[in-house]
Amino acid sequence: MRVILLLLSITLLFSCKSKQKVIDSKPDTSIVTNASVENVIKNHYAVKRDFKTAYFKADVDYSDPKQSLNVSADIRIKKDEIILVSVKFLGFTVAKAMITPTQVRYYEKTSGKFFEGDYKTLSNWLGTELNFQKVQNMLLGQTIDNLSEGKYTLTMDQNMPKLEDNLEGKFKKSFVFDVNSFWLNSQEITQKIPLRTLKVNYSNYKSYPESVIPGELLIFANQENKTTTIEVKYKNATFNEELTYPYSVPNGYEQIKIN
Repeated sequence: MRVILLLLSITLLFSCKSKQKVIDSKPDTSIVTNASVENVIKNHYAVKRDFKTAYFKADVDYSDPKQSLNVSADIRIKKDEIILVSVKFLGFTVAKAMITPTQVRYYEKTSGKFFEGDYKTLSNWLGTELNFQKVQNMLLGQTIDNLSEGKYTLTMDQNMPKLEDNLEGKFKKSFVFDVNSFWLNSQEITQKIPLRTLKVNYSNYKSYPESVIPGELLIFANQENKTTTIEVKYKNATFNEELTYPYSVPNGYEQIKIN
């Protein structure tokens, strides 16, 4: 259960609810010294993500102070509707998760347990707000938050444009972008009380006719001086295929109850 929860929600533990706006614009690769916060946001949302379905095969390396795991994953996305993650070890499915805008479901074969619930239940249990859009954004190399609804200061980080939120609150957030393409290089979110930090680095982007996606995601989550690391490497990607999303809990599994 722990691995599935982390794969799906560790990047969301510091997130706040927001509504998405569609920004219809073409990239404007003007000189960064003339950039503005609005220009950076516009160019980031202009990065092509024009597809209906996506299918990724990935290698996943997980480590925390107590254990390390190396697994593979098949990720199927019906944009804005379904994400199905199948976690495999030595070619055999050991866990599966199905998430939609209204529901989260998963099961693990090693524990013989399964979970079915809504985001409110998980949010109350984890103590933070979760939603479908943030998971999808994270997998596709897009900022978890909707930048058009925030207030940010533009600075430079190693010659890369960096947006830092300037609101006083429970969280401190920053987003760093490639200076030419405005692809997301990293996003970092710090919760002040209790102190915990999340950073996601993106690299090896690949451009397909339908979408631009990162080849690698490297996730660092630190809490109470304990660091969890998840590295996701997309081996290949295909788009707009007719995909199925098979999910059924094996007989005899015990349902996880969250109060």
